[in-house]
Amino acid sequence: MTQYNFHYFQGSSFSELFAQDIIDARYAFLLNYPATASWSAYPNTKKYFIQDGNEEATKTSYDKICQKEPWKNLAVLGDVIPGIVMSLPPNLLLDYWREHFGFSYTNIEIIQRSLYLDELSKSDGFDKIITLFPFDSLQTEKHAISPDTHYHLLSKATLAELGVPHPKYATYNLQQVSLEDIQLPEFPFLIKTSHGLSGEGTYIINSTEALNSCFAELRKYLDIKLLNTIIVSEFVKNTVQNYCVQFYVNKAGDITLIGTTNQLVTSEGNYLGGVIHYRKTDMSMFYEIIAAIGQYAHQQGYFGVIGFDVLENRDGQLYVIDANFRVNGSTPLCLQRHTLLGLGKEVAKYSSDYRMSGSLESVLESIKPELDRKDFIILSALERSGDEKTYTEIYGIVTGETIQEMQYIEQNLQKKGLQ
Repeated sequence: MTQYNFHYFQGSSFSELFAQDIIDARYAFLLNYPATASWSAYPNTKKYFIQDGNEEATKTSYDKICQKEPWKNLAVLGDVIPGIVMSLPPNLLLDYWREHFGFSYTNIEIIQRSLYLDELSKSDGFDKIITLFPFDSLQTEKHAISPDTHYHLLSKATLAELGVPHPKYATYNLQQVSLEDIQLPEFPFLIKTSHGLSGEGTYIINSTEALNSCFAELRKYLDIKLLNTIIVSEFVKNTVQNYCVQFYVNKAGDITLIGTTNQLVTSEGNYLGGVIHYRKTDMSMFYEIIAAIGQYAHQQGYFGVIGFDVLENRDGQLYVIDANFRVNGSTPLCLQRHTLLGLGKEVAKYSSDYRMSGSLESVLESIKPELDRKDFIILSALERSGDEKTYTEIYGIVTGETIQEMQYIEQNLQKKGLQ
């Protein structure tokens, strides 16, 4: 282990993280994913397919892709990199961020949804756009990472090339082989689409019913021509931990540690959030994997954040099940490390599905004591109205000095109405 000399990132924003790599040109961070839904003016349906739902009713919604998700990263973007959004966060949220994160948020670029990729492709203002995923309609040379390379790195089929321990799997091109002809292992196993978005396109197959249901879903993707490749993977048994390990690789290939979370997932495998123990997590158990993935990424010409999901079984064996060459869902949680350790808070939990009845203004008012103490941190909040009721959807972080204190704080927030 001694040959690795990795250090933790000392800042708290994406601007500081990327600072060393964005001095050669004018960069901006495009904070939303591409989509394939009918609301998208620039659907990714030509080359860089993304599996974000296989029928209109199940596709990822505008408010998630263009408001809640981008705002969460905007909260910790910092003041150097311009952040591109299609929808400006409410002023109340910006004011809260200014007070609690300390950034100015004067670097937000709002571009109209119906024009944004044309404008960015033609823009003289920005030379390079950092993205979470390649965009069909953004000029190739405007992508900070070559889009072909980025798409290859983001494919679930690339795992075997990374030189890390992973479950056995086979890859099938559905243009060349039909679903019925695929040799399937015994239950349980997994089927994954190559570019599923946050749990979409991952199927746990433990019965004939589950298999039939999965095949029905995959056929819908084939019908709308948004899928070429699937992976059939062994199921890792006797898992005791599910980690998301995050680091940054710069243009020179040097690695900076960002943090490791314990992932919270439903029994169906849907992502709920992550828990982090800033002081106790020993990242050295992952150093060899970090070094291998970082080296591979660097050889491919990638720089930026990388997060990989890794399962640990009862025997202490590690299996990398996914590698995401992009900012991850819980990266903003990891970036709170120094702020929270400075307050004596060692434990924090991120969740993307909090909600509280009432307007954003009333929410900020009713949990003000918790917000002031940083017992609760709001990364993203969207006010909604339905059935004559107003409520606010929140991506947030609960913190504590210990797990017990964090749970106690969460219970008190629940008593105030945070669900």
